[in-house]
Amino acid sequence: MSRNLNILQAISEAMDQKMTDDGRVVLLGEDIGTNGGVFRATDGLLQKFGEERVFDTPLAESGIVGSAIGLALGGMIPVAEIQFLAFIYPALEQVFSHAARMRFRTRGEYSLPMVIRTPYGAGIRGPELHGESVEAFFVHTPGLKVVVPSTPYDAKGLLVSAIEDPDPVLFLEPTRTYRAFREEVPEALYRVPIGKAKVVQEGRDVSIFAWGAMLQLAMSAARQLEEERGYSCEVVDLRTLSPLDRDTILASVQKTGRALIVQEAHKTAGMASEIISLINDEALIYLKAPIKRISGFDVPVPFFSVEDEFMPTQARVKQGIVDTMLF
Repeated sequence: MSRNLNILQAISEAMDQKMTDDGRVVLLGEDIGTNGGVFRATDGLLQKFGEERVFDTPLAESGIVGSAIGLALGGMIPVAEIQFLAFIYPALEQVFSHAARMRFRTRGEYSLPMVIRTPYGAGIRGPELHGESVEAFFVHTPGLKVVVPSTPYDAKGLLVSAIEDPDPVLFLEPTRTYRAFREEVPEALYRVPIGKAKVVQEGRDVSIFAWGAMLQLAMSAARQLEEERGYSCEVVDLRTLSPLDRDTILASVQKTGRALIVQEAHKTAGMASEIISLINDEALIYLKAPIKRISGFDVPVPFFSVEDEFMPTQARVKQGIVDTMLF
């Protein structure tokens, strides 16, 4: 049995089912209880599970993450919500110095089963610090897994896997696709493995790598160019940024000989740079053209009046594909 869900509903269902399945799972964050979260991801869970398992916190991100670390060390499985990714900045010391290092610090004696959920990305016409895509900060941190679902099916399965993982997971939810589309999602509990990318469209001419909200953009551009120019584009949803599925990336490039990476984040030192380095290190001899990347710009995410000019667009993605095909 399955239901037609959007990403937000799939995330809510994953938390609901894991809390039912495992009494150690607790939720904490600002306004997640009575209000059901800023996007209503936790709506109804306080009424179902009570204040001992779903509790509101003060507006103090360092305290939210620090409390989650303590709960995890004490035998619970906390799922902490940060309202927007850029709000996590006051908690970076807790994430970098403690959550990510606990297994290393204790020489494996302690693991830290905890999840930090947070919406991320621009395109929602939000004010300052509501549209950041700074996933590279966290990918650069050993000991921390970084997961980015792009579809409702993957959102539920990946969140279940994240909650069950023995180590800390940052779970980035693409805000502007929360309610953008639906797909069939199994009612039963299931898992999508962390660290495994997915080839969502097979192709022979060029490999396009994307994650989060950029996947739908990449798919749309690929389909248009197939109709307009006959290009056969392979589209790969990375799904997990750390650990990165190196094998799927390299196998795709070896097949097509061309690569394009689409990231919403700032251009300099983003995930695209890491993927380009990986391809150059291990698949350079297969390349027929230089690798292209389409990204945001090296400026703060602008206010909504010019937000669209910051974001990667379908036109920019299509032009990147054309450039690498015509090289």
